[in-house]
Order: sequence, then structure tokens, then C-alpha cells
Amino acid sequence: MAILILLAGLGALFIGITLAMTAIGTGADERRAVGRSLAAVEAIRTAPDAMKKDLDQPFTDRVITPAMESLTALGRRFTPDDQALRIRRKLDLAGNPRGWDVNRIIAFKVIGILAGAVIGLMLGLLVGSSPLVVLGLIIGSAALGYFAPTIALYQSAYNRTEIMRKNLPDALDLLTISVEAGMAFDSAVSQVARNTRGPLADEFFRVLQEMQIGLSRADAIRAMGDRTDLSELRNFSSAMVQADTLGIPVANVLRVQANEMRVKRSQRAEEQAQRVPVKILFPLIFCILPVLFIIILGPAGITIFDSFNGKL
Repeated sequence: MAILILLAGLGALFIGITLAMTAIGTGADERRAVGRSLAAVEAIRTAPDAMKKDLDQPFTDRVITPAMESLTALGRRFTPDDQALRIRRKLDLAGNPRGWDVNRIIAFKVIGILAGAVIGLMLGLLVGSSPLVVLGLIIGSAALGYFAPTIALYQSAYNRTEIMRKNLPDALDLLTISVEAGMAFDSAVSQVARNTRGPLADEFFRVLQEMQIGLSRADAIRAMGDRTDLSELRNFSSAMVQADTLGIPVANVLRVQANEMRVKRSQRAEEQAQRVPVKILFPLIFCILPVLFIIILGPAGITIFDSFNGKL
């Protein structure tokens, strides 16, 4: 009994000493942390004005922007001039999304190469493949990372073009009605821009802005056609430029263009309807028919199998 009491006392003493040392160490760590913080504050207070100005800048301006500029410079070394022009053209087709420019696309391509190479290396090491397979994964992932910004830009331009193709007939109808009601062409364009949404409204707004800063109406409309690869909008721009040059009444040109757009929309709908049998052919063969065969012939096959087993 006395031995147990002695052991309990020794254990309590050990625990007490441990807790005391922990408390002392924690206090010392806190004092050191406070001392480091005070030293950092003092260093900032006594730092030169140029260093203070750099520290006051946001993290984006101090770190991210210089890193993107370095990546852009690296990408520019290996990017030909015609590639930069093609990127500029794709940005115009995509509507020049906010925060996207040629330099940023090039920087994203470099980031995609580096990130793709790292991901390919990690995948190869995780799978435990041979060095040749790992090298193939690295090259394939790097190529995918390089083309990823271009693919995203192409998809954005495609979606924008499809939205404009869908909204163009209704916009031309509204423009024709406004002009035939007695409104000037500029006022009719402003009316269409205010009462429509999407990239087509943005293009009409841009036409108005370019005319307000002194650009002629023909040049503004021609520039709108050059900023897109939508054939219907390019034809509309060409017709309006010719009407403005030759002095043809705008209402007549707009009426013809609106009728043509409606006819093209109907033809496009019929074309898409005719593509449905071809598109549904592969799902029908590989997904629907096998399930039907299983449902229809499955019970008969089971019955035949049971019959043969009974005979045997």
C-alpha cells in the first residue's frame, strides 16, 4: 500500500513538473513571437520610403503581376508574330472578355506547359509506368496544357457566335420596324441595343460609341462585320455599307435583310432537324438496341437454357 502511494506521488510530481515546463515553454514562445512581431513592426517603421511603398502595394501587384510578365516574356520568345495576330483575332471573335489579352493568353500557355508536365510526371510516378510511358504522359499533358487556353478561347468565340446568330433575325426585325416608323438609323440602332441582350446588343452599342467619337456610320458598321465571323452579320454590314455609299433607302435594305434572316433561320432549323436521324444512329445501335435485345430475348434464352439443363 505504501509503495502504491509512493508511486502515485512520484507520478503526480512528474506530471506537475511536465505541466510547469510546458507552461514556461509556451510563455517563452509567446514572448519570442511577440518580440519577433515587434521587431517586424520596427523594421517596417524604420524602412526606407521606397520599401514602404512596395509593401503597401497589393499582393497581386507585388507578386502575381511580375510573375505573369516574366511568363509572358518567356512565351514571347517562342511565339511567332503571326501566332499573336491569330490570338488577337480569336479574342475579337470572343468579344474581348474582361481580363483577357494576348499577353495573358501567352502566359497561360506557358503555365499550361509547366502544369501539364508536372501533372504528367506525377501520374506516371503514381501509376508506376516505364520511363518511356512517363515521358509520353509528360509530353501529352504539356501539349494539352499549351492548347487549353486556345481551346477555351475558341469555345467562348463559338458560343458567342451562336448566340448572335440566334438573336440576329429578331434584332433586324426590331431595327426595320423602328426605321419604318420614322426613326433615324442611329436612334433605331440605339433602340435595338437597349431592348436586346447579349453580345449582339454589345456590338450595336459599340457601333453607336464609334459613331459618337467621330467614326462614320459606314466605317463603324464595317468594323462590326470585321469583328465577327458570322456570315449573316457580315452580309448585313456589307449591305448597309453599300446602301450608305449608293444612297439607297435604309428601310428597303433593312426589310430585305430581315426577310433573308428569317428564311435562313427556317432553313437552319430544317437542316438541324435533318441531322437528327444521323446523330441518333450511334446511340440507337450501341445503347438502345442491345437493351431491347436483352429485354425481349432474355426470358426466351433463360427458358431454353433451363430446358437443356433439365434434359441433361
